[in-house]
Amino acid sequence: MCDCETGAVPEDEGTDELGFEKDLWDSANKMRGSMDASVYKHVVLPIVFLKYISDSFEAVHAGLAEEGDDPEDRDEYEARGVFWVPENGRFKH
Repeated sequence: MCDCETGAVPEDEGTDELGFEKDLWDSANKMRGSMDASVYKHVVLPIVFLKYISDSFEAVHAGLAEEGDDPEDRDEYEARGVFWVPENGRFKH
């Protein structure tokens, strides 16, 4: 497993290191600042959830546009089990 402080991966675990783990970890710590991790999760988890539903929405949106269907029809998303995301709530916004 990656050492979160250094980003190093033990040799016996192969070459799973992507090279940006330490930078990612440092960025997350910088964003968190002095906030306790139990409070920080209330900030980060909604952002991760929004990104997930937005990506799912965008994939269906692109597919509908490609098929010639109305990509703004809420029923199309519900039929596919994907959250409808209003334009001002999308991750790209």
